[in-house]
Amino acid sequence: MEFLGYLVTGAAAGTLAGLFGVGGGLIIVPALIFAFTLLGLSPEYITHLAVGTSLATIIPTSLSSTFTHHKNGNVFWPGVKLLAPGIMVGAWLGVTVAIQLSSAALQMVIGIGAIVIGLRIFLSKKGESGNQGALPAPPLMFSGGTLIGLVSAIFGIGGGSLTVPFLTRFGMGMKWAVGTSAACGVPIAIMGAIANIVLGDKIEGLPELSSGLVYWPAFAGIVLMSVPFARVGARLAHRLPAVVLRRLFACLLFAVGLKFILGS
Repeated sequence: MEFLGYLVTGAAAGTLAGLFGVGGGLIIVPALIFAFTLLGLSPEYITHLAVGTSLATIIPTSLSSTFTHHKNGNVFWPGVKLLAPGIMVGAWLGVTVAIQLSSAALQMVIGIGAIVIGLRIFLSKKGESGNQGALPAPPLMFSGGTLIGLVSAIFGIGGGSLTVPFLTRFGMGMKWAVGTSAACGVPIAIMGAIANIVLGDKIEGLPELSSGLVYWPAFAGIVLMSVPFARVGARLAHRLPAVVLRRLFACLLFAVGLKFILGS
């Protein structure tokens, strides 16, 4: 029954990853917290273990989603190259913060921000044409990537809820932004997972079959379903009208914001 729950979580997370350019952590983290609580794991590290495991599962999910978006011509690779260095620095810093500090206040800030950004995207008429847009200067891209990586690593997400608004803010079309965001989820997940394994290795009392703050049974169950379903979501994103995709993404941000606010 435990493994079945991981499979269902993986299917839902994979679909979201492909459809919206997120890593699926928006579903994975709360689902794993619930599962780990039922297993009787220590509440002292349940949230951290859920975040670390989520980031690890996002690696193959984002790769699968990115491959499909690339085939559809929706990944702007120059933007990925500019964001990736800052993203990796921010991801390591984010794990460091998550392990040492309480994230309640930051959850509230991100929750409010997600709702504000979601409302703006829902009402905006930009981003319907699918243009690549004009990216800001490299220093701003590095700073933006660092913030995206930092926040994403703290919450165990692929960064789509931050990367997509960041890119559309500079005129990138929604489908381009979703595909590029999916590609940016790969360095977030890789660096975040490595940091959770390395920095989490010093935590005592973690369950067997885990490496630091990554629990491998949950990883296996989620990845089995998230990878194929990420391709399904990416195909849907390519076929849906941009206005529909934008509004669906805005609704997802509303849900994320409420979850962060109510959970803080």
